[in-house]
Amino acid sequence: MRIVSLLPSATEIVFALGLGDELVGVTHECDYPPEARSIPVVTRSVHELAGASSQHIHDLVEESMRTRRALYELDEAALAAAAPDLILTQELCRVCAVGYEQVNEVARRLEGEVTVLSLEPVSVEGIFNAIQAVGAMTEAEDAALDVVEDLRERLRHVNEIVGGRRDGGFRPPRVAAIEWLDPPFACGHWVPEQVRLAGGWELLGVEGGRSVETTWAAVREVDPEILVLMPCGFDLARTIEEWERLPRPEGWDELRAVREGRVFATDGSAYFSRPGPRVMDGIELLAELIDPAAFDGVSPDGSWARIG
Repeated sequence: MRIVSLLPSATEIVFALGLGDELVGVTHECDYPPEARSIPVVTRSVHELAGASSQHIHDLVEESMRTRRALYELDEAALAAAAPDLILTQELCRVCAVGYEQVNEVARRLEGEVTVLSLEPVSVEGIFNAIQAVGAMTEAEDAALDVVEDLRERLRHVNEIVGGRRDGGFRPPRVAAIEWLDPPFACGHWVPEQVRLAGGWELLGVEGGRSVETTWAAVREVDPEILVLMPCGFDLARTIEEWERLPRPEGWDELRAVREGRVFATDGSAYFSRPGPRVMDGIELLAELIDPAAFDGVSPDGSWARIG
């Protein structure tokens, strides 16, 4: 089967199922696993985003939402050259990936029979279901079951430790996970659930809901014990770079998380922005930040840093 993935998360799923050799097209943002970088790219950014500030990117996103035009577009010639049997796409976010309508419109013009599968998870269980859906469409059901069972086993292990710690009197710390920095956005979709499964209490985000703009005054009001910065699409180095260029919000030094040294930058792109297999790594990462005594060393190497 010839597969085109228009989502970094779908690319990760395809590789996890052992189907990397069947990928004939990916997006310009598909960078994991490293082998994905050698696959022909069939999308391009409408704007020059390299080095852009979070405020500038936010302005572009708002413009995109207002005009209903995605930040990215298909390279129709490259897609036609890939000659896919299956295209993996999404409808969840109109600005962070090529629009579903555009994909369908282009797919109808391609030669041969092309199936378009839209992946729409908004929860951890939904992500597991998406992995199995890709397995079903690619005749890799057994591999998908193995991948999901491994993820479930890791989740059960975290649940057992979190439950045991809670029974022993460990109180879930109050957490604010921030998905954008300027302006700040409260986390949404599966991220509040990740926080809960890791043993914390997310203060601003709603499980299954959208990420929503908030203010640093609102963060100050809830006064989290742990503050986790996970800007959508930013790796750890970019998160730290962007944070260092921004002025500290009013009352920053008064936040409990700041006073207690529990403000963390993370690789949001890898572990929180993409609804794929590494969502479980994100849960383990958060578990270590929330309860290092119980989860010391379980997070992926280089996935987070303490900041001030």
